Parts: sequence; structure tokens; C-alpha cells
Amino acid sequence: MEIRKLLVANRGEIAARIFRTCDRLGITTVAVAAPDDAGALHTRQSGEVQEIKSYLDPAEHLRAASESGADAIHPGYGFLAESADFAAAVERAGLTWVGPPQEVLRAAGDKLEAKRLAVQAGVPVLPSGSAEEVGFPLLVKAAAGGGGRGMRVVRTADELDQAVEAARREAKAGFGDETVFLERYLERPRHVEVQLLADKHGTTVHLGERDCSVQRRHQKVLEESPAPELDVAVRDAMTSAAVELAGELRYVGAGTVEFVVQGEDFFFLELNARIQVEHPVTEAVTGVDLVEQQLLVASGKRLAAGNPAINGHAVEVRLYAEDPRSFLPQAGRLERLRLPEGVRVDAGVEAGDEVPVAYDPMIAKLVAHAETREEALDQLAAALAETSVSGVTTNLAFLRWLVSYPDVRAGRATTAFLTENPPLSSPVELPDAWEGGWRLNRARAAVSPPPRVEDASRSAEIAPGGHRAVTAPMPGTVIRVLVEKGARIEARQPLLVLEAMKMETPLVSPHDGVVGHVHVVEGDRVAGGDVLIELEA
Repeated sequence: MEIRKLLVANRGEIAARIFRTCDRLGITTVAVAAPDDAGALHTRQSGEVQEIKSYLDPAEHLRAASESGADAIHPGYGFLAESADFAAAVERAGLTWVGPPQEVLRAAGDKLEAKRLAVQAGVPVLPSGSAEEVGFPLLVKAAAGGGGRGMRVVRTADELDQAVEAARREAKAGFGDETVFLERYLERPRHVEVQLLADKHGTTVHLGERDCSVQRRHQKVLEESPAPELDVAVRDAMTSAAVELAGELRYVGAGTVEFVVQGEDFFFLELNARIQVEHPVTEAVTGVDLVEQQLLVASGKRLAAGNPAINGHAVEVRLYAEDPRSFLPQAGRLERLRLPEGVRVDAGVEAGDEVPVAYDPMIAKLVAHAETREEALDQLAAALAETSVSGVTTNLAFLRWLVSYPDVRAGRATTAFLTENPPLSSPVELPDAWEGGWRLNRARAAVSPPPRVEDASRSAEIAPGGHRAVTAPMPGTVIRVLVEKGARIEARQPLLVLEAMKMETPLVSPHDGVVGHVHVVEGDRVAGGDVLIELEA
């Protein structure tokens, strides 16, 4: 069935990006906006706007579709994109769902079930189970999650209960499902994923792979395609495994199979049954518009047989409103925003817009494409030099540092890159003959880890009365207060937990002492710089 009017059940840059393809295809579009998001960029780029109570309320999207006369719904990524119940409700309403069938979403959305199916398809997986079965270090993961929310690395048994509790809260806030599980954690793998397309007639193709190893808070910062320095045999085995898994699931639509890679070994992580944030790098090297393909597949059209050829190299970075050292999210009004020309830019805001507290703080994605990886990185570096932002703190300085860093340039980055190379630090210099330390059968020279999030968030300010004060590092909501007035505390002891952009940040004591005064209670909204707790030596 042809799609004539499409409602995008999302916001920000992904909604704006979907609207661009619809405009080119002549499809009328409908935007939705929550009350705290009225007038956002995506609403200014659609043919029509419907106000809804929440992006996580399926009934509100269906009401908006009915009132606007939309005949199809595209969920984008995040929010309800992988909700089987939402997909089923859309289809019951007689609308076209632009995504995988509800049965596939149930299997893929339950990460434990997806792992079982991966084993059935002969795909290697990481062990999961109880802490005793998995061992430490382990990863607490939201079963219905993605995008880094609902994830915690746990290295000792003492940390487990608190990590599980925090992951459950984040998962509930971000996805409406607090289910979590435990999985073996690899310290220094690469994160490589395979892009798939499958139609309703049994055709499945892959569009190559992406390397997404550079991450903070388990969220990707830099992505590229094809993956650098990847053994051809490993690449072929991974892409074949991804296609096999799609066949096992009877997959339909766009999807991504994520793996961790160590040497010649790779392990299945999860199947993301939606379009990915980093899809532009795949579009750049294949020339395929993935949103267009999603719409065609949803309409019942057949895919062209064969895997598209990969041409050149593409690299993407995400420009966020966040502290460039601690990666804590920031909010505020963009007084000035100059984005570069000469590279692809997928923006979610414009100058004068607010970066809100309640949603992801992404400003834009910058994507460079050239014949070689070196040329693409050079092009991206030039684009970042041309970019300027004022009015809100961003990670722009970090991105400029990142694309020039020797390990990134050499294609050696792993998921531990930002742990081993503190943001904005100088590279560790090693003689060429000893690069990597392999000749001595030992690891590279150790570098100091970056500040932990809670370390970076604490304040050393002096409050009225001369006491030390812990202040809010960004606007947010106090979700837990862990101490009371008069309590004796130790250095680095958690004092409270602040939530912003559906991510939790524990704030800790900068020193031993006594709690002099607690200025907030759970549920309070605070501004950046607000005094939360006063401490006495």
C-alpha cells in the first residue's frame, strides 16, 4: 500500500531527517510535539503538527495520526521505535507501520531472547546469567534498552545492587521497561555493527559494517564505515552471521546487528530493530537512502537483490550539548550556531532554539565522505574547525581533539579509548619501534583514566557561610537523596543522584566531613550551579 501521509512518532534530528526524504518522495508529513517541545525544529520542518502529551504514549500518537489523517507511522529511533505493543496498535488501527513486524520486535527487543536466537543461528554470544555465572567485570543491561541508557559496568560484588537499581530506573524512564540482565564485559573490544535491509518477500541484504568503538557512557561519539583495520575473514563472517540471524527472525525492514570484536573473535551484542543514529555513514558509502528503503519495504515493495558496493570511507561525529571533559549533559539556549558546509549535517536544532533538559542533548551529526579514510578524517577536521556554537557548553573542542588523535587516525581505537586517553589530553608518546608494547608482550604504557562522571560532577565551591557546597553540574531532577543533615561522610561517598536527559549522575562528596545542610528533596528540579548540599569539614 502506498504511503501518502506519514506521522513521525519522534522528535529532533531523526524526525527532521525523515521529513527530508518524505519531501523528496512527495509524501505529506505530520510532526508530533510534547508540551515541553512545542516549536522545536522538527515541528518547523513538517507539513503539519499535532500536540501530544508524551513521546512515550502510544495512544497519543494514534490519536494524532487519526486527527491528521496520516496513513502510516515511522517511529525513528528511541522512544517507541522498538515497542512491539506500539507496532501492533498501529496495525490494529489500520495504519502502515514503518518498521519490523511486532513478532520480530518482541524477539529482538528482549535482548535475552535475541541472544537465544543468535545461538540458534550459530552466532557466537557473550555469557549472561547471574553474577556468579558471568563473573566480574560484568555489564548490567536493560533488556528493552539502547543508546547507552540502562547500562552499568560492575567490577565488584559490592557495586552490583546499586548498579542494578540505577540501570532499572534509567530503563524505566527511557523505555518504560525496567527489566535488566547481566552479561560478561570485555575490557578492550572493538564495537562493530552490520547494517541490514530485508523485505516482505524474503530478500535480505547487508550494507557493510560500521565501527562505533569510540564511546562515552556506552553511547557512541564517532562512527565510520567501513571499519578500519578489520580482517577480511572476520568481516565476511560477521556480515554472514548478521544475515543468518535476520533469516532466523524472518526480519523485515532496516536493522542493525551489533558485535564486539577481539582479534579474530566476534560476539553478538544485540539486534537493533530500527534505524540507527549512525546510519548516515552507511548511506554515504553505499549511496542508499535507508529511510526511503524503509518506506518502500513498508509499502510492500521488493528490495534490489545483492549487497550494495561500498565506495570510499565515511566518518561521523555527534555534536552534543555536554561538558567536553566529563560528558555531563548541558541545556540552554543556542545563541549562535554555525554549522559547516562541504559535509553532510543532520541537525536537530537551529540558532535560537533551546537544548531541553528532558531529551537527548544532540545538536547535530557531521558526516564526511571521501575516497580514503585519511581524506575523510581531514575533511571532518576542517568541518569541525568551521563549526562554532555559543550559549551552551558543547563537546566541540573534544571532537576536534578526537579526530586528530593518533590512535583514532591509525584506526586503533577500542571501546576503552576514552578510559585510556582522557578527553583533551596529550597523546602518550612511544618510540615507533615499541608502539603498542607488543614486543615485550605487555600492554601499552598505562595512562591516567579520565575523571569518573561523579568526580567530574562534584563542586568545590564555597557556599554562603564558608561551607563547601556540592552544586548541580547541569539542569536536572533530583531523584535520590542519600544523606541527611548531620551525617558523617567520607570522600567520594555518593550524596544524591541527579537525572538529566534520562541519564543518571551520582554526585559525591569532595572530602571527608559532615553534612551541614541539604537544600533539596527528591523530585526537585534544579538549575545548573544550584547549591544542593553544604558540607562541613
